Amino acid sequence: MDIETIARELFSGASASHDWDHTVRVHRLCEHIAHIEHADMEVLHVAAFLHDIGRARQDASQGAVCHAIYGARMAEPIVERLPLTSGQKRNVLHSIRSHRFRGADAPETLEARVLFDADKLDAIGAIGIARAYLFAGEIGARLHSPDISVEESRSYSTDDTGYREFQVKLCKIHERMLTSEGKRLAAARHRFMEDFFGQFLLEYQGAR
Repeated sequence: MDIETIARELFSGASASHDWDHTVRVHRLCEHIAHIEHADMEVLHVAAFLHDIGRARQDASQGAVCHAIYGARMAEPIVERLPLTSGQKRNVLHSIRSHRFRGADAPETLEARVLFDADKLDAIGAIGIARAYLFAGEIGARLHSPDISVEESRSYSTDDTGYREFQVKLCKIHERMLTSEGKRLAAARHRFMEDFFGQFLLEYQGAR
């Protein structure tokens, strides 16, 4: 069974901010981190390709459905047919279920921690900024909403801007990384975001 082909078909019609390209980048980051951290790439090969298959359902529900939990349910019959041990199958599903930044399940295995870090790395740095504005465009958000505080703004609204995403989530990611290599990569990406959004605010205010 070609898990890459099966997974790719599930991304038909996916939004650009969480499309197949994102999945491929996460898979590459898993390969990089797994090599250094000595994680099971058989597990991560499957988990990385399937980790976001529930995302479209979350977006359609405007956040009411958790894509990590829903995606793990979708993945279960697929994973069951794979030539993996029962322990590896459980690990794949746990890794998918626990990869979300705002999720209730904590990554408990090395492979789950690697997937968590790989997915978060693709949410920060230059790629992360680009994806934040892609998502803002998808939901019809403004470029910036300086007259409303983060606490007053709502997700999936016109005030769910790229800068709001940085304040609410992206600026905190580097502190949540779970592997040594993930932390190293996140530090550089975080610095880039701080520089970018500092410049963004100055330009928006006409100060530079």
